[in-house]
Amino acid sequence: MENVSFITTEDGDDLIVSFAIPDADSFDVKSLTLLRTPKYEFILDDVERGINVSYDDFPDDEDDYLEEIEVGKDIVRLVTSHRRYALDARHVDDDQKKRMKRILKRMNFDDRFTLQIA
Repeated sequence: MENVSFITTEDGDDLIVSFAIPDADSFDVKSLTLLRTPKYEFILDDVERGINVSYDDFPDDEDDYLEEIEVGKDIVRLVTSHRRYALDARHVDDDQKKRMKRILKRMNFDDRFTLQIA
């Protein structure tokens, strides 16, 4: 399970939820980022639409899409087309968690992935 230091969100043309994960080998952080740009999806093939997932540990994964996310009080579980992640968000501010949930709901306007929020 990865610990999350903080969560950043963006709510514009791009919908972004990014989890900051401390790097065990340095004083830096790695990012696990969920990105969707609904404004421009109409030009993409259906298989390219949805939430693109990128993680600094796997920089070469380009076509990794979110399939499922489960948001609990302190734990966030993600299933993507390539991987599974378990994130411990107990040290994340409640306002950041609220913004994350709001953006995730907006990202799922077409039920492209399974969203469970406890």
